[in-house]
Order: sequence, then structure tokens, then C-alpha cells
Amino acid sequence: MSMHSTWMSFRSLTADQSVKNQKLKPGTISRITRFAIPYKISLIFFMITVVIDAFLIIASPLLLRKLIDDGVIPKDFELVTSLAVLVGIIAILDAVFSMIGRWFSARIGEGLIYDLRKQVFEHVQRQSIAFFTRTQTGALISRLNSDVIGAQQAFTSTLSGVVSNSLSLLLVIITMLTLSWQITLVSLVLLPVFLIPTKWIGRKLQGLTRQSFDINAQMSSNMTERFNVSGALLVSLYGDSEKEKSEFAIKARKVADIGISIAMLNRIFFIALTSIAAIATAVAYGIGGHLAINDQLTVGTLLAITALLARLYGPLTALSNVRVDVMSALVSFERVFEVLDLQPMVTESQNAKMLKTDKPEVTFDSVSFTYPSAKEISLASLEAVAKPELVESGEVLKNISFTVLPGTLTGIVGPSGAGKSTISSLIPRLYDVTSGGIFIDGLDIRQYSIKSLRENIGVVTQDSHMFHDSIYANLLYADSKVSKNEIENACRAAQIWDFIEGLPNGLDTVVGERGHRLSGGEKQRLAIARLLLKKPSLVILDEATAHLDSENEALVQAALKEVLKNRTSIVIAHRLSTIVNADQILVIDSGSIVERGTHEELVNKKGLYFDLYERQNFQEN
Repeated sequence: MSMHSTWMSFRSLTADQSVKNQKLKPGTISRITRFAIPYKISLIFFMITVVIDAFLIIASPLLLRKLIDDGVIPKDFELVTSLAVLVGIIAILDAVFSMIGRWFSARIGEGLIYDLRKQVFEHVQRQSIAFFTRTQTGALISRLNSDVIGAQQAFTSTLSGVVSNSLSLLLVIITMLTLSWQITLVSLVLLPVFLIPTKWIGRKLQGLTRQSFDINAQMSSNMTERFNVSGALLVSLYGDSEKEKSEFAIKARKVADIGISIAMLNRIFFIALTSIAAIATAVAYGIGGHLAINDQLTVGTLLAITALLARLYGPLTALSNVRVDVMSALVSFERVFEVLDLQPMVTESQNAKMLKTDKPEVTFDSVSFTYPSAKEISLASLEAVAKPELVESGEVLKNISFTVLPGTLTGIVGPSGAGKSTISSLIPRLYDVTSGGIFIDGLDIRQYSIKSLRENIGVVTQDSHMFHDSIYANLLYADSKVSKNEIENACRAAQIWDFIEGLPNGLDTVVGERGHRLSGGEKQRLAIARLLLKKPSLVILDEATAHLDSENEALVQAALKEVLKNRTSIVIAHRLSTIVNADQILVIDSGSIVERGTHEELVNKKGLYFDLYERQNFQEN
């Protein structure tokens, strides 16, 4: 038996048998077919090479038979030479067609991987922020990697394997029956002896492999959470290092023990396959030898049959599990389609208009909002822990109405959890309102294109995110076309240029994962510089100075003055000192506006704003 046939048998028998019981959604096959249409020419040529290869499999044994019977035994030197050359040519042709087939297979496979990954990536990017708040990143990446690769195998190894094995098996059995029906029948009778032990080993390997994958996934998740800066910091401050090492060591030991068991079972598997194939060959030689002695079979025919025998069990074993192979590929496709079928909550209207405005007017008209439920925004299979929500979140915003006039500053304050940050998320359509409407320059923001809406909005949150890249690359994310001079001007305005100049690598300094190599104030000022480079007409500051010390707050406040100059601005404030000069202040409590006015007006009302103001003054003093 060839090494390739043995490996194909191994892969088929050790595949996850549970997929046989899964039911595909209606229309899955037709959707898969549509993915194949761009590659139909390549698929046709690929299948031609598979068919030719199947015929070449029986050509060599038949030529060997002729070489022995008509050349070697009669001592026909010329025929022996010509047939030997022909066998060599067939071997070369087999290699050539194998290379051509591999090229087409790679072209189809890599093309499908590209198409699927591109579609999934683009589709995921269109999802609302709500989707990412629930989805486990590792599970989503798995769809882009493991499942996409599993799906492309439907058109490469699975399709070619079914066609090649079916055709090879048919040709081999017909040829063997023609040459000697007695040996062929005995060989087929031996098949259960061949399959029973390998299936048992296969099932054992399935269980061990699944355990290994599960534990490796747990270890990977553990490392992902602890090897990022935030996780490492938490472990350092709160964790028990001995417990962490012990728990990881237990998992790693289990994986190692499973690996040893798998290695031994693999060796038993291959020994069993090669031994049974050798026994079958010995039986064939024994029966064929007696037939040859009795002149019922030629020596060449005996050698041809034993050569064909090596090509019999591999395809038989693979085809005995063809349903598993096919379903594995189809289920991978379905898991990819599961992501593609999850519709984004925030969608763009047909004939969406472009937003072009220098000083927009923003109006909230009777806006109410409830956060979407899990079933609306995510997939249980993409969540590490998916549990049904027993209680709905309820309305976060209730009948909110206000107007931010062009070029003015509106401050929003209130207790934690009042709904302040939700307001900032609704304006750039990270979520859509449940009822009511948000208008910019008199038009509902759902009528604008999402891209143009967000291009006009600049946001700085209390924890501005930075990619693990250079300062320069993080600033360019606002606008890839800005010049070095514009970057310097923005950084000077954001009170961060002197700091950058003092760094050994300047703008090329890498900020670390999530910007953890920078202090909170430095990161916030970089975020402000990034906002300035974007040049938005509407600025939203969501507690941008909430976690800063007094020195950094002063620097950030100076930077914010530049940001807010001549722009329509909404500032969600934790520290009331940042919005004392606002044109209007909205006080939010339990999702409703309970007070509104200027700083002086609200202080004089002696209401919630006054309480918040007094409490902060007391804490600061």
C-alpha cells in the first residue's frame, strides 16, 4: 500500500464521526455551488487530471504483466527494453499530471480561502459594536481560519478524493476480476479484517484528538488573556503565580500525555495497515502461486494483481467514510455562512445622502433606546459562555429631546449608569435608536451614508485605544494622506509634541499593545492629536479627562480648547470643571433629562447638578 493511500485512510478514519448526524440548512449546497462558479474552468481541468491519474494507476501493473509474460519469460530483450521505457514514461506522466492537478487544486483552494476570508472580514466589519461586546475574538478568528480552510477542502481534497477513489476502485476491481476473480474475491473478503481494527483505532484517536483540541483551546484562551498588557498587570497585582503555573502545568501535562497516546496509536495504526496489506499480498501470492504452478495464471498476471492489491484497500477505506469527509467540509461551509447570515443591526438606507457640514446642528427628538438582546446581535457559537438572558436590560434612554446649535458646546452630566455614554454612541450610529430620531442639519442620521456621517464626527473616550504600532502609524489612522508638517502641528496643538520629540525614536516609537507604554495623559493627548488630524465638524468627548491627574488634566484641557474651537461639541463630563463654560448643560438621571441650563442656572436650582457639583468640590478640597 502506498504511503499516500495509507495517509488518506488514516485521515478519513480519524475524522469526527459526529458530523454525520448534523443536518444542513436548506439551500446550503446551492450556496456552495455559487462559490464554485468562478473556478469552474479550473475545476474541470483539475478533475481531468484526477481521472487521468486514476487510469495511470492501473497502467503500470498491466505493463508489468506484459513485460514479464511477453518479455522476460520468452527472453524478448527488445520488448523488455521498450516496456521498461514505457513504464518510466508513465511514471513521468503521472508526476506531471500530479503537478498540474496540484496547481489547479492550489489555485481553487487558495482562491476560495481568499473569497471566504474577504467576505467574512468585510461582513464582520459592518457589524454594530453590540456584536463585538458579546463575541469571543478567538471564536471569530477560528471562522476566518479553521472553518474557511475546512470549507475549501470541499472542492479540493474531498471532491478529488471521492472522484479519484471511486474511479480508482472501480478500475482496480474490474482489472483484478479480469485478471483473476479468485484472488479478487479473497482480497475483498479480507477487507473487514482490514477495517475493524483501523476503525477502532480511529475512534480512539478521534476522542483523544478532541480532548487535545479542547485543552489546547483552553490554554490558548488562558495565554491570550494573560499575555496582553492588561491581563499581565491584573495577574501581577491580584493573581497567585503558583496557582497560575500549577493550573497551566496540569493542562500542559494532559496535552503531553494525550500526545504520547496519539503517537502510539498512530504507530499501531500504520503498523496494522501495512501488516494487513502485507498479509493480503502474501495470501494473493499464495493463491496466485498455486494457480501459476497449475498454469491457470501467468507469473506476470500474479505480479500485476499484487501491484493492484496495494491500490485496493486505500480507496476502499476512504470511501467507507466518504460521508464523514463530505459532511465535514459542508459543515465548515455552513459555519462560515452562519457568520455571513448574521445581519448587521446598523444598516445603510438606499440612496443614502452624503453629509457635508462645517458646523452641524444636532437634534435629539423623543429618543428612546434599549440595548439589543443577544439573539439579535450575536451567535451562541461565537461566545465563550452563552447563557440565556433571563432579564431584559430595559430602556436605557427615555424620550430624550434636545438640540445642539451649530458651533456651540453642550455638556452632559449625571450619575454613573445614567445613559450618558449611550448618547455618544447613538450619534455616530454605533447603535440605532429604538424610537424617535437623531437629526443633523434637519435630516435623520439614518438617511446619511454611514461613512460620511462618521467622517464628520470625532470622538475621544476616557480610554482611547492605540494599536500596537508606532505613534506615526496611530496618528495616520485618522487620515493616511496627512503630511509630517500637519502631524507636527496637530501634536503641538494637542500639547504632546515636546514629549514626542524627547523620545529616542520620535514618531517611530512603538506605543505597545493598547498604548500601554504611554501614560493616561500621553495617550489622551495623542488621541486628541489624532482627532485634530481627522478635522471633524462635530466633536464628542466622552469623559476624556475622567482618569487623569491634575497635571495631565491641565495639559489635556489645554489641548481640548483647540479641539472645541469653532466646532459643534458634545462633552460628557465626569469632572464638572470641564463644562462650566458650556452653552448648555443636560443633566441625565435614569435615562431621562432631569435638568438643563447653564452652569450658573443649574447651580442656582439646587437640584441634582448642584449636588454633583458640591460633592466634587468637597472631594477636591
